[in-house]
Amino acid sequence: MKKNQKQWWLRSALGLGLAASAVLPSTATAAETNEDVVDLRLMETTDLHSHVMNYDYFSGQQDDTVGLVNTAALINSARDEVSNSMLFDNGDLIQGNPMADYVVDQEVLDEEGNVHPVYQAMNLLDYDAGNYGNHEFNYGLDFLDQAISGSEFPYVNANVYKAGAEDENYFDPYVILDREVVDQDGETHTIKVGVIGFVPPQIMTWDKDNLEGHVTTRDLKETAEKFIPKMKDDGADVIVGIAHSGLGSTEEYVERAENQTYQLSTVDGFDALLFGHSHQTFPSQDYASLDGKHNIDLSTGTINGVPTTQAGFWGSDLGIIDLQLEKTAGEWDVVDGQSEARPIYDSETGEPLVEPDQEIVDAVKEDHEGTKEYVATPVGETEAPLYSYFSQVLDDPTVQIVNDAQKSYIEKYIQGTELEGLPVLSAAAPFKAGRDGIGDYTDIPEGGLAIKDTTSLYKYPNTVRATKINGAQVIEWLEWSAGQFNQIDTATEKAQQLVKENTSTEPGFPSYNFDVIDGLTYEIDVTEPARYNNDGDKINDSHRIVNVKFNGEPINPEQDFLVATNNYRAASKFANPDGDNVVIESPDENRQVLVNYIRENGTINPQADGNWSFAPIDEEDVTLTFRSSPEGQQYAEQEEKITYLETQSDGFAQYAVELTASEPSVSFPDVPENYWAADEIYALVEDGVIKGYPNGNFGPEDKLTRVQFAMLLTRELGLTAEGESPFEDVPERYQEAVTAAFENGIVNGVSADRFDPDAWINREQMAAMVVRAFEFKDGEEYDPSGDLPFEDQNQIRIGFVDEVTAAYELDLMIGVPGNKFAPKGTASRAEAATVVHRLR
Repeated sequence: MKKNQKQWWLRSALGLGLAASAVLPSTATAAETNEDVVDLRLMETTDLHSHVMNYDYFSGQQDDTVGLVNTAALINSARDEVSNSMLFDNGDLIQGNPMADYVVDQEVLDEEGNVHPVYQAMNLLDYDAGNYGNHEFNYGLDFLDQAISGSEFPYVNANVYKAGAEDENYFDPYVILDREVVDQDGETHTIKVGVIGFVPPQIMTWDKDNLEGHVTTRDLKETAEKFIPKMKDDGADVIVGIAHSGLGSTEEYVERAENQTYQLSTVDGFDALLFGHSHQTFPSQDYASLDGKHNIDLSTGTINGVPTTQAGFWGSDLGIIDLQLEKTAGEWDVVDGQSEARPIYDSETGEPLVEPDQEIVDAVKEDHEGTKEYVATPVGETEAPLYSYFSQVLDDPTVQIVNDAQKSYIEKYIQGTELEGLPVLSAAAPFKAGRDGIGDYTDIPEGGLAIKDTTSLYKYPNTVRATKINGAQVIEWLEWSAGQFNQIDTATEKAQQLVKENTSTEPGFPSYNFDVIDGLTYEIDVTEPARYNNDGDKINDSHRIVNVKFNGEPINPEQDFLVATNNYRAASKFANPDGDNVVIESPDENRQVLVNYIRENGTINPQADGNWSFAPIDEEDVTLTFRSSPEGQQYAEQEEKITYLETQSDGFAQYAVELTASEPSVSFPDVPENYWAADEIYALVEDGVIKGYPNGNFGPEDKLTRVQFAMLLTRELGLTAEGESPFEDVPERYQEAVTAAFENGIVNGVSADRFDPDAWINREQMAAMVVRAFEFKDGEEYDPSGDLPFEDQNQIRIGFVDEVTAAYELDLMIGVPGNKFAPKGTASRAEAATVVHRLR
């Protein structure tokens, strides 16, 4: 059976739901087959982004969750396990961390004989071939050539062509590598391994300034179908595809899609696929939702029968594919294969699983020390900490300072030009918001700012652009940005994730596409479906962006604006909808503009101006959560809308965000300033203890239930539950509050397992609860010393007499007109507000 026939059989069997092991033996031996059998291991690194060292240049500390020095240990051990192996890299090497910036900014490669530190390391590891990633083009083709010249292994790419040439590849589309291998009997053979590479066609958009007029790009799948037959004609026994591309659609083929690995797996002829770009790991739990679907098998690491791996990012994992080749009638056939991904650290504990490779440490020591000196260069000071832990759910200081710098730059740039007088807006996104792990956040303390801090604030080497668009087009840009959020169902009591997964793979939405546009005010209504997906395709006729105002007035859809942005975003259809909207193409990097802004100001106070927010969701039972680093917990205590919930097994923390909290300026039509309880109501509203109704009123005279009053006390005291309550009749949305109140002795049930949450609370019950809350707050019990003055005190239930007396003596509650207490009378929302406020 020829190789193509065997692959067709395997894929057809998988399509019928059969496991690969049921089709072919998982491990054939020469003794069983009487044929030559070769085991060949393929290894992959991808998306290293110049993380050669196990070091965080932002914090100045060792970080064993990253670094090729650690991945090298896995490479060496994986090689030692087998007789035959090959090692490949899948691109995004020369950009992405301070070491990469140091090499470029300090012109390290201009000195004769200098080799980029990534290649100093990789040459020691004997890579067999490499593929270009999209970030290889960030610094232009000349720098790419200069950097790549230091590699001692070949590079391939098949879908980048010379501009103006009809059908001439810019790079070598593939290579055929002759490799001497040893079979299971110890005999030596030579096999021909064909290696072909791919990069997203979108590099023509992302790096238009560097590439336009020099190269063009073509579709990945179309390119694979063109070259695989040629590779076979050139004698390839094994064909390895290296795609700097995410998984992509499992449903339909979209020509020129950014992520196409799944579609490549449907192309006849691939024996193995190595992919990357999306900063995920395959096979792993990153793809758990797809396991067993669309012919994706995580147990064998195959997609449509093709052994496939993706090696994480920054050196976090080593991708491994084990192929078995059998020689039949003089031809080598790939008869079996499976994949795995080996991590360099324990994801639950963060502990390293390997020791760094000392040879690489020594080789890059000079560049490592140079990078540390480079990032320590001072640029200014900040009067407040800069952190990005909540940048996807709140207007954020790390985004604000970038927008402030860009806006200031463009306003100066246009002085004396025909553009002067146009209002300037600025767009920026949270670049460090956890896409690359729990350490991928900005956290800069108050005090001195250095280059390493500005690199944390702006991690990409973009250049400044400004686009001229009208108000309606600005809104469409914001609509796309608002695709970051899941649609919220206000009718459900279950907790809902507000923010989509931080990945470019659908249905995710990467944080670097969540543009905040400053210079306007606007709200995002997440109860509406998203208008656009991450790729910018319109998927609904809905509108999430509401209440857009410029200078305090509703935005004029026809008014022209200049929007400061970067070259990456300026090439998008939202920033450049007509194709000629870009009016400023500055040579200055956004990061340098930020550095200059800080230096010019000397000391900055980067407070977010709150120009965007969520449209309020007034239903109190809606619980919204998002994921961030557990390091944000210290700042959550200072953010009234953010509550830390728990740290999960993968190291990320779960937080709740409150979209119902009213702003201090809130005003209820039914609570005028002269209303008897207005001060207490507005004070509690400002602190998020009590809320109004969706119709804008407060309902001060409305009754409230036992569970509602328990919730008010819990919020006022800042209580959280540690266990579970015994009450079976409390709705899930109130369980946390009632449990916390019960655990701290503030409430009791009407029986062992019933709380009667929906019963109206009467005044003697309110007295009992608020006195217990006072005792909790005070730390000791209160013994009443006097008698009650109320004429109806004999109506107070015996069990509540002490509590009512204590509430009166502590001035927590007073009587009603007529010298009465009205113990059985139901309490109003206004009364509840005054009672809770008196606890202060």
